[in-house]
Amino acid sequence: MTEDEARTWMRDRYGVSRETRLAAFVSLLGEEAARQNLIASSTLEQIWARHIVDSAQLLGAAPDEGLWLDIGSGAGLPGMVIALLREEPVELVEPRKLRTDFLARVTAELELPNVSIHTAKIERTAGPAAVISARAVASLDALFRVAAHRSTSSTVWVLPKGRNAQSEVEEARRKWHGSFHVEPSITAPDSLIVVAREVRPR
Repeated sequence: MTEDEARTWMRDRYGVSRETRLAAFVSLLGEEAARQNLIASSTLEQIWARHIVDSAQLLGAAPDEGLWLDIGSGAGLPGMVIALLREEPVELVEPRKLRTDFLARVTAELELPNVSIHTAKIERTAGPAAVISARAVASLDALFRVAAHRSTSSTVWVLPKGRNAQSEVEEARRKWHGSFHVEPSITAPDSLIVVAREVRPR
């Protein structure tokens, strides 16, 4: 997916006004990337395809209502993109204060009343979430171990993964019950998305 294709994809699905707000986020992200290592510098020229659309596509696998919990939010991917595209509450959990300072600045400048930010490890947070996402944070088994307390029987886990997604699912099945589906990412041929439901320990 090229940058032009990514912008067109966003505009066709979410309209010009949402694309404009996402462009403001992209600008803030680019500025901050010069100060701290938020995203790989090699991906800056493909930021719409590699990061924005890559995050936005997760909405298609998630319910429309309820709290969206994003673990290890870092640069706001996918959490901040999700917050710019839906009205429902989004909780960003990130242990590094420099990164939550950036997320707080984005939240203030883009006036996002649906966003809450916690500078903490996920283990130290509480409350049920309708959707849980985590991008490049940990293996499925590790994510379930540290965040299962935030899920219920109806929680949908939407987890972007690389080419080893299926092997991670097989490994997780040894310790976790649930419905696991692996689908391709629209942005890169070697990227996959794990969608899990009814996750609980064996």
